[in-house]
Amino acid sequence: MYYIRPIALTDLETLHEIAVESGPGFTSLPENLELLTEKIERSLNALEQQIEKCGPESYLFVLVNLETNSVVGTTGIEASVGLESPWYHYRLGTVVHASRELEIHNQFNTLYLCNDYTGCSEVCTLYLKPEHRHSNNGSLLSKSRFLFMAEHPQRFSERVIAEMRGFSDDQGRSPFWEGLGRRFFAMDYSEADYLTGSGNKAFIAELMPKYTIYIHLLPQEAQDVIGRVHANTEPARKMLENEGFRFENYVDIFDAGPTITAPLQKIRAIRESRYAKARVIADLQHQEPQNWYLLSNTQEEGFRCCLSQLEDRQGITEISDSVADALQVKDGDTIRIVELKGRRP
Repeated sequence: MYYIRPIALTDLETLHEIAVESGPGFTSLPENLELLTEKIERSLNALEQQIEKCGPESYLFVLVNLETNSVVGTTGIEASVGLESPWYHYRLGTVVHASRELEIHNQFNTLYLCNDYTGCSEVCTLYLKPEHRHSNNGSLLSKSRFLFMAEHPQRFSERVIAEMRGFSDDQGRSPFWEGLGRRFFAMDYSEADYLTGSGNKAFIAELMPKYTIYIHLLPQEAQDVIGRVHANTEPARKMLENEGFRFENYVDIFDAGPTITAPLQKIRAIRESRYAKARVIADLQHQEPQNWYLLSNTQEEGFRCCLSQLEDRQGITEISDSVADALQVKDGDTIRIVELKGRRP
């Protein structure tokens, strides 16, 4: 059995292992122990505060294997991006060049540097160790964030974004970066990616072109990957799209990965989540196959979330001892629940 909890300083070594494993393009986890320590401390500090309005807080959670008590994945939320340093995207657009006299009418796809998502909340930093990519663990890691957001909406913005990792090859080479970014930065993609993840974003404003970029002038290889996700990221994109996220023509400035977005209260797992009273039953046995549910307690610093097969009966949810232990709840406590993949018709 697996469960979600807030990260702790004792998880630093494992978080560093995850940063190394995730490779280039995973901007939110730099391979730097000092910076990772700062990320953990930011999360701990945010959970200690009584928040009435979202700001630049950051929340980081880990997935724990209950049997071995080992951390096997991580996931995070940024409460409001772009408040402490600029948050850049490329906006895809169209310009028209026309001449009536010459009977010429041309439309060109373009990229425009912008900060349009400033102030939005971001779901980010999702990584699950390969040997644990089974038993709906990826879904638990991703969607647990929505139960935390549903329980504490005052901590987050009305709009949520997710930056999808863009395409790169087996050697970590990004065709988009090679076709555009390198021409202005004169550094490898991995180095620019590291600088961004470490919070050093000033160089973006200093070196990136401020004017419209005509996509057809880029190498074909770079054009072909605009809005395309890394192969390992495709399941995460589909999962978020099933929750209501949509592509609105914004891409990452380094690898051109798509940014998808949804209103907070229209995210499926948030919209359909509800309270129930926990009825803890030792050695609970289900007679028939049940739906998979996400379950969480209602705490902040002590937040817990896990998966269980159950049947919700008039606001009473029967859970096993092991689920109660994972959630750190007792009989009669209020929990939040939602179907893992939506309610049955």
